[in-house]
Amino acid sequence: MLTTTLKALFRRDLEKLVQELSQYTNESKIWYTEIGISNSAGNLALHLVGNLNTYIGLHLGNTGYVRNRELEFSQKDVARTTLIKMIEDTIVVIDKVMDELTPEQVEALYPIEVFGGPIYTGHFLVHLSGHLMYHLGQVNYHRRLLDF
Repeated sequence: MLTTTLKALFRRDLEKLVQELSQYTNESKIWYTEIGISNSAGNLALHLVGNLNTYIGLHLGNTGYVRNRELEFSQKDVARTTLIKMIEDTIVVIDKVMDELTPEQVEALYPIEVFGGPIYTGHFLVHLSGHLMYHLGQVNYHRRLLDF
């Protein structure tokens, strides 16, 4: 039940991220920052792709994904179509991993320590969903505030 719910939430919010990026009237504004706003919508999208592919794809799905977290925040001017493809590919990975997770895996400790100690996989998956929602809200606000 939890995996079905989380799968739906991850899909919903990643599809909304695609929608947000698609709604920028000026594509270059995806990468724009302003005083007091340290992350562009593009960098937040790269961060979410890296985060989810690491913590769900790599550690739960054994995808072999290699993360470069620093690049998530420093890379600029990735084409909108490329960002959207990366997000769509992430949806595919999450769908596959969530479909294959057993209830025993969800109730077990997550394969690596995060936050300085052990954490249950189900708890961490809920955290990852909240993390996605948090940054999705930032992207929405960024678009409405700076896409002019």
